[in-house]
Amino acid sequence: MVVGASRGIGKACALELAASGHDIVIFYRQDDEGAARTVEAIQELGRKALAVRVDVSVEADVRAAFRAVLKDFGRIRSVVYSSGITADGLLATMSLNNWDRVISTNLTGAFLVCRESVKALRKTGGSIVLISSTSGISGQPGQANYSATKGGINALTQSMAKEMASFGIRVNAVAPGFTNTDMLKQMDAKARREYTQHIPLQRIGEPHEIAAAVAFLIGHQSSYITGQVLAVDGGLTS
Repeated sequence: MVVGASRGIGKACALELAASGHDIVIFYRQDDEGAARTVEAIQELGRKALAVRVDVSVEADVRAAFRAVLKDFGRIRSVVYSSGITADGLLATMSLNNWDRVISTNLTGAFLVCRESVKALRKTGGSIVLISSTSGISGQPGQANYSATKGGINALTQSMAKEMASFGIRVNAVAPGFTNTDMLKQMDAKARREYTQHIPLQRIGEPHEIAAAVAFLIGHQSSYITGQVLAVDGGLTS
């Protein structure tokens, strides 16, 4: 299951995992066309795909979506949470609405999805990977809401890893740095160039590079790794 897979990093994760031999369920909020394109791409790789439209910030919607998935697929082996939004602005002038919207999708949504995920995985074990951000490792100006959610994701990852280890459930996070997604493309070109200068590898990351790290943490090669936040950022946080 990949949550937030209609585009960007989530879509890249879905395709990487499909190429690795997984059937894929994707959750998406509103981009019907993007979800359909992701499903088509998965099917072209020879894997089964199902798209479920769900608002991850609504408890009843998440529960209903999981029931539908389990009815169709029977069980879930792994979950990737890649749903996230931004509403940047300085803290002193940030509206409560912009604070709440980001918290609801990025952090509350992760909680609701993870809670249903561990219920589904408790008998079989499995792996959960949450998409965090380097903004959760080091808070950024103008991103108090976003940084708070990603810092929360990191702490949630570590708490769940300790709670779920006895059930054979591993929980890790991947913290991308600047990555070539629609979210980054909204940034002013001059600002992008200035930020890139601070990256030791001197370039922006690509979604498939983040997806490769996610696939590693999902797979058997990482069987002794849990509770970790893996930065994939070109050395930005080193």
